[in-house]
Formats: sequence, C-alpha cells, structure tokens
Amino acid sequence: METEVSTLEDKNSSPKPKKSKKGGLIVMVIIISVLFSSAFGAIFGFMAGSLGQKVLGGRVAQLLSAPFGNHSNQTVTKQDIVQEDSAVIDVVDKSSPAVVSIIISKDVPKVQDYFSNPFDFPNFFDPFGNGGGSDQNGGNQGNDGSQGSGQGGTQKQQIGGGSGFIITADGMIVTNKHVVSDTTADYTVLTNDGKQHKATVLARDPVNDIAIVKIDGNNYPTINFGDSDSLKTGQTVVAIGNSLGEFTNTVSRGIISGLKRNVTAGSGTGDTENLSNIIQTDAAINPGNSGGPLIDINGEVIGVNVAIAQGAQNIGFAIPSNQIRKIVDQVKSTGKISTPYIGVRYVPVDDNIKQQNNLPYNYGALVIRGQNVTDLAVIPGSPADKAGITENDIILEVNGTKLDDKTGLTDLISQHNVGDTVDLKVWHKGEVKDVQVKLEERQQ
Repeated sequence: METEVSTLEDKNSSPKPKKSKKGGLIVMVIIISVLFSSAFGAIFGFMAGSLGQKVLGGRVAQLLSAPFGNHSNQTVTKQDIVQEDSAVIDVVDKSSPAVVSIIISKDVPKVQDYFSNPFDFPNFFDPFGNGGGSDQNGGNQGNDGSQGSGQGGTQKQQIGGGSGFIITADGMIVTNKHVVSDTTADYTVLTNDGKQHKATVLARDPVNDIAIVKIDGNNYPTINFGDSDSLKTGQTVVAIGNSLGEFTNTVSRGIISGLKRNVTAGSGTGDTENLSNIIQTDAAINPGNSGGPLIDINGEVIGVNVAIAQGAQNIGFAIPSNQIRKIVDQVKSTGKISTPYIGVRYVPVDDNIKQQNNLPYNYGALVIRGQNVTDLAVIPGSPADKAGITENDIILEVNGTKLDDKTGLTDLISQHNVGDTVDLKVWHKGEVKDVQVKLEERQQ
C-alpha cells in the first residue's frame, strides 16, 4: 500500500485558505506603533542627553577637575566644605591667637650633662630616650653653642616646654602647675605672633594641677571659659598646644570619650598626683600640650590638657573648666590661690575595704594614717582635729551628700571657701553623729 504525501509545491494539494483582511489590519497597526515608538524614543533620548549635558556638564567637569586643575580663578566657599569641618576651622581661627607656648630655662652646670623629663608631663615617659634640652646628638648645647660637659661654670639652657592660654587682655595665663613647678627655673612665653615675653608665676594650686602666670603688656587676644558641667560624651572638641615642645599651636581634633574620670598621674621623676572628675578625650595630646586648652565647638575652653594614659592610644585627660574658674577668680581678686582643707588622711571605703576592716559601711572616707610614722591620720591643730575627728572614723556625708565612688571628700571640700562651715555625718566608735567643721586654708 502506498502512502500519499504532499508538498507545498504540489498543485493538486488542497486549496490555500484566504487571508483575513481584519488580521492584516492588526498587523499593520502593530508595525506602525513600533516604528513611532522607536522614532520618539530616539528624539527624546537625544533631547534629554543634550539638556543633561548643558545643566550638569559644567558642574561635573568642575568636580572632576577640582583636585587637579588650575584653582587660580576658583573660590572655595563654606558651602563646599562639610559643615562640621567649617565649624572646627572657625574655632581654630578664633582660639589660636590666645594659645601660647611656655619655655622652661635654667642655669645648668657645664661640668655635667643635664637630663630631665623634657616636658615634665604627668603620666609620660621620655618617648625619645634623650632627655630634655639636648641636641640631636645627645649633648647639651648652651646659648653660645658650647657643649655642656668638660667646662666650668653654668649656662642657660632650655630644659622643657609646655602650653597655656591667655584669659585677660593684660596677660594673665592659665597653665598646668607641673609645667611651672620648678621655682628655680625661668619661664618665657612665646605668643602666637612669634614674640617672647618674660613670665612670672603668680600662683600654684596646692591641690589641682593648675597655675597662673603673667606677662607684661596689654591688648592680648583672650579666650573664654565654657561650662564643663554641660558636656556630653561624643561631642566634638579641639586641643591646641606646643606639641613635643617644638610644634607650636598644633591642632588636634576628637571627641569627649568620657566624663568624671579618676586617675593617678605620674611624672618621670616619680611624683604622683590624683586627678578626679576629669575629662577623657581621644583628641591627640602629646608632651608639650600640658596646660593647653581643650575647646568645644563654640570656641570656649572646657578643659585644660593635663595627661595621657601610658601604653594606650588616644586616651588623654583634661581638667574641667568649672574647676578652674574658681581658681582664676581667686587670683584675680586676691593674687593667690586659697584652698580649704579639713586636715585628715583617708581612703575611700568600698566593698573590699569594708570586708578587710570589718566596717559597717561600704561607702564614705575612712580616716587612717599613712605608711610613714609622720603620716598621721589627723593633722594636729587642723579643722578636723578641732572638731574631734579621730583615726578610724568614717566620714559618711558632707552637707547631706553621700561620699561614694563618684563623689570624693576632697572634691566636696574644694567646692567651698576658706572660712565656710560644713556639716559632716561621721561614724565614730560605733555611733553616727553630726559634726560641724570650719574650713581653714591649706598651707602650700
């Protein structure tokens, strides 16, 4: 049996169906729509590209060429700078004229090399291992260029440096006490205009690391104090100072990393100092920054740079401005710093001290003698002695404020003036009693 097949070319095959006029019309409409869409798309694309080039082309070209092109005819405005950067720049421009460098000089015997902490900066070691006042070869050069060894007599030599800032138009300057602690040294202030001025130390605070010095003259640029009690962790601050005793008015920027820190600062000579309720910042603070201002974004001093943490990075400390205001006001009015005291040696009580000494409280100030025979618990004739406070008493409160890990006895007493009477709550021989103490002036 044969199978029939058909091909398209077979004329005897079945007749072809007739084309529908309606279907052809639809196809034509679709083709026309596609053609119109392509045409209008090309036209509008060309127009958009031309318009974008006119509107954005100049600005894009300016931005791309800015880092490399010729800036002679361009002006950078504040709108082209990040707002915070602009504010920092304004703060530096406003504050820098009032920041000074303090140069420490001393008559040094020529028969020996003189080495010291070059910056006399708490909690610092000599980062370069060559001591202060020495040249790059380790020798000590005098003003005449002679070396410090093998010759008789003495020579004036720079042995250190620090910073400060002017607070009155007639030349009153705030700095750290440790910057001007040597009573046998000479101090010279280098102002921002490059001029040198002989400085006189007006007062050194026996408790806080603050000193006031004075230079002659008038119409000096000044900087104002801000309110350190209103500070917030994370806010921007700027430190300015004589970094490394060499780079005057060095600016560093950071934030407030912490508040009300309590640290013990030590110098290269073995001296230690307890610093309480101070500001922690990550703004770079280097040797020579001592006494320089820590400034807020409003251009006001909110702290005085005092120390950094050894073996750490970007952990610096500053004394709050509100602790300094009172000192400055005293010097302005009386010419000296009067610090009240009650006359006891104590240790803060915590859980460990309570357990070790079988005490009834885990807070307060335990009156106790020191390690040396002369370190008495209560100074004879002091306000505390007159009020009947004795060794092993616990001072619990001052004017109703509890003494704990955040509030120390010295801090509360320092808030008062000489001659004030304070009310103490004292645990004495198994009983709690109220004691009134009249504050007297601490002798320097």
